[in-house]
Amino acid sequence: MTTSLPVTGQTAGTARAARLALVGDRSPNVRSHIRIPGLLDALREREHLDLEAYWIATEEAAAQGVEGFDGIWVLPGSPYRSEAGALRAVRTAREQNIPFLGTCGGFQHAVLEFARNVCGLADAAHAENDPTAERQLIVPLACSLVGHEGAVRLEPGTLARELLGTERSLERYHCSYALVEEYLETLRGHGLRFSGTDDEGAVRVAELPGHPFFLATLFQPELAGDGARAHPVIRGFAAAAVLHAATAKAAA
Repeated sequence: MTTSLPVTGQTAGTARAARLALVGDRSPNVRSHIRIPGLLDALREREHLDLEAYWIATEEAAAQGVEGFDGIWVLPGSPYRSEAGALRAVRTAREQNIPFLGTCGGFQHAVLEFARNVCGLADAAHAENDPTAERQLIVPLACSLVGHEGAVRLEPGTLARELLGTERSLERYHCSYALVEEYLETLRGHGLRFSGTDDEGAVRVAELPGHPFFLATLFQPELAGDGARAHPVIRGFAAAAVLHAATAKAAA
C-alpha cells in the first residue's frame, strides 16, 4: 500500500510539490527508515524544498511501478520482499530520467539492474537473494561494514564530488554485501561510472553520467550526523526532484 509520509509544513509558492517514491519495505527496525521523515522535514524547513514523500513497498513497486514521481529513492533494508520491485524502480528512474538515489541495498540493486538490462548480464545475481546462482554480481563482504564508518575517496569531475565538495569523506555504513570487482570494466564499458572508493580502492559510489541525477552509495547518508540536517547527497537528490517537478509543470 502506498502511504504518505507524515511530513508537515508547506512551503509557500506556486510550484507543485516534488513527489518522492521511497521504495523499500518500511520497518521500525531499520534505523535509516526511522531517520528519513525527520530529514525530509529538515529539507523543507532549512532548504525550503517542497516535498511530498510516499513509502512504496517493493511488492507494490513490482506490481504497479513508480512512474509519475519526481524522485525515486531505493532505500536500505534488504533483502527486499520483492527483488523485482526494487529493480523495476531503478529501471524506471534510469530510463525515464527521473532523479534517483540508491543507498546501501539501493546501491546494490542499482548496479544489479544496470548489469542485467544494460550490460546484457541477464543471469547476474545478488547473493543475498540467490546464493546458489552461477553469476554472482553482489557478494558478502570479507569484513562486514555493519555499524562501521569508513573513508570514501571521490573522483574529480563527478556528481558525488560536486555534492560533497571534498576529495575524501568519512561515511557511515550498515551493510554486508558489495560488488564483485571482476565486473567493473564491463559496467564501466556500458557507461556506469564509479565515482567513489574506499582507501583500498573498493567501489563505494556509482553514478550515471548524462542522467539528470542518478547516484548510488554503498554507505548510508541518512545516518550522517544527528538527523537535524540532511547529508549533501540527500539534499542534492531532493533538489533534483524539485527541479524535475518544476520542469514537468512548465511542460504541461
